[in-house]
Amino acid sequence: MEHYAAIDVSLKLSSVCVVDASGKIVHEMKAASDPEALVALFRKLGLPLTRIGLEAGPLSGWLHAGLTAAWFPVIPIKTRHVKAALKAMTAKTGRNGARGMTQLTRMGWFRPIHAKTPPAQEIRAILKARKLLVNKLPRPR
Repeated sequence: MEHYAAIDVSLKLSSVCVVDASGKIVHEMKAASDPEALVALFRKLGLPLTRIGLEAGPLSGWLHAGLTAAWFPVIPIKTRHVKAALKAMTAKTGRNGARGMTQLTRMGWFRPIHAKTPPAQEIRAILKARKLLVNKLPRPR
C-alpha cells in the first residue's frame, strides 16, 4: 500500500503526518528539525513512502539534501501553493499544516520547485554576503 508524508518545518521541532492511499492518517508526530532525526523517524516507521512533501523555506534545502541522501522521495513544494490551499483552515498549527500538506502531497495538488544543491546554496549565500558588504562601503566622491 502507498503512503504519503509531509513535514511542516519549524525552527526546533517539525510536525510530520503520514497517510495511506485513501487519505487516512496513519501516524502523526513531532521530530527535531534535523535531517538525521527525520531519516531515523521515517526508517523507524518502516512504511514504503511514495512521496514526502516539504514546504520550501529557509530550512528546507538542508532537510531536502539530508533526506534525499538517505534515498527518501522528498519533493519541495512551493510555499504560495501550500498557503493558498490551506488558507481556509481555522487553526494554523504545525499539526494541521502537516495534515493539509500530506493531503496535497497524496493528491498531487502541488507544484514542485527545483531544490538547489548544497554547493549552489553556499555560493548564493557568499554572493549575498558580498553584496551586503559592498553596499555598506562608503562611496567615493
